[in-house]
Amino acid sequence: MNIGGIDSSRIQAMMEQLKSAAAKPANSPDPVPASTAVDGKPVAKVDFAQTLHNTLQAVSDRSAEARAMGQRFTAGDNSVSLADTMVAMQKSSIAFQATLQVRNKVVSAYTDIMNMQV
Repeated sequence: MNIGGIDSSRIQAMMEQLKSAAAKPANSPDPVPASTAVDGKPVAKVDFAQTLHNTLQAVSDRSAEARAMGQRFTAGDNSVSLADTMVAMQKSSIAFQATLQVRNKVVSAYTDIMNMQV
């Protein structure tokens, strides 16, 4: 499943960048540009705000689709089955719960950072 344009290769590349950044001293110059991974393969830059927006839009679209399917089913539309409606509603619920958990983790990380001594 590809939500918001993040696939496993991008996640792997970001993890490698984080590992390499953690391994080098903080005051050393950056010998590797941000657009290359450890293997030297070019990696597309990821815009956090755009990725967040796309993901939230996908969750919203999934919710609207499930709501529309539920309304069509209750209105008696024979092209929509109960099983399809329930699956769409569960997918919407899972996507929302995952988004909620990510939000909770981000808020927790922000709180931890704000409580750090300078």
